[in-house]
Amino acid sequence: MSRRSVGLLSGLLGTAAALGAGAFAWGSLIERRLFTLRAETVPVLPPGAETIRVLHISDLHMAPWQRDKQRWVAELVALKPDLIVLTGDNLGHEDGLIGIRRAFDTFRGIPGVQVHGSNDYYGPMRKNWLRYFERHTGGIPPRSPNLDTAAMDRFFTETLRWKDLNNAVTSLEVNGTTLDFFGVDDPHIHRDRLDVLTGLIDDLRDDQTSDDSSDVSRHVTLGVAHAPYQRVLNAFVTHGAQMIFAGHTHGGQVCVPGYGALVTNCDIPRKKVKGLSVWTHALRSSFLNVSAGLGTSIYAPVRFACRPEATLVKLVAAQV
Repeated sequence: MSRRSVGLLSGLLGTAAALGAGAFAWGSLIERRLFTLRAETVPVLPPGAETIRVLHISDLHMAPWQRDKQRWVAELVALKPDLIVLTGDNLGHEDGLIGIRRAFDTFRGIPGVQVHGSNDYYGPMRKNWLRYFERHTGGIPPRSPNLDTAAMDRFFTETLRWKDLNNAVTSLEVNGTTLDFFGVDDPHIHRDRLDVLTGLIDDLRDDQTSDDSSDVSRHVTLGVAHAPYQRVLNAFVTHGAQMIFAGHTHGGQVCVPGYGALVTNCDIPRKKVKGLSVWTHALRSSFLNVSAGLGTSIYAPVRFACRPEATLVKLVAAQV
């Protein structure tokens, strides 16, 4: 190779290294703190129903020192949401509940529902970042849960009065419409119990059918899960979900401009890794909102071309 070729190659490598270092600095120091509110409108309510403002928050991965994230979430109360949907991975440190309390204390009195992600059981670990690009089918980590999940749940269910949807069903009346929820514990670590959920949904609907005061036409069905694995989305659609909320993917976390996410961290198609879309199964369909989330692992503190986000979803009356 000639000296000129060697010099050209060295220049190109140097430029690539500088660009890579710049991108990493941007992603780790700036973009991961550029908290963004995404707004969506979804026509699923009965004709004439009053709009319901749903604040969807996911993947906080909260550490106690992350005051900027805590303040940003706390200030979302100014949006005057009618309902909070929290899709897991709230904790990112053994003392993460300190930050969760700071972030959500302003939401007292606003109804909400929540499910767990794996990081509500297991604290973050140092690992090879390249493993993130492996195909993920989920699996139980080879260690015991080491976070105080019970204390977190007590804050949500006793202090905030939110509903626990981990393999559970519930109903809430919001702005004159009855919202029927079903949810699962984290599918990524196989804690979802779709078999149990089926029976619970049947029982809920039997109760509603036998209740003479219940107007089933004023009910809307919503599914909630942390990780949007296809088996869960398909089951939710089969059970009549009109909208599904999920997180987990971080929107890919590190994306390529013009191309998007490289990975999804589950089996959902890459094009549905974040944002609002429609999920179809067996000739039925549901709106699906996958949040890119607000945090990262403390051991992988970088986002690129994928800002951290919360979502304000306005549920409005469907067109007749």
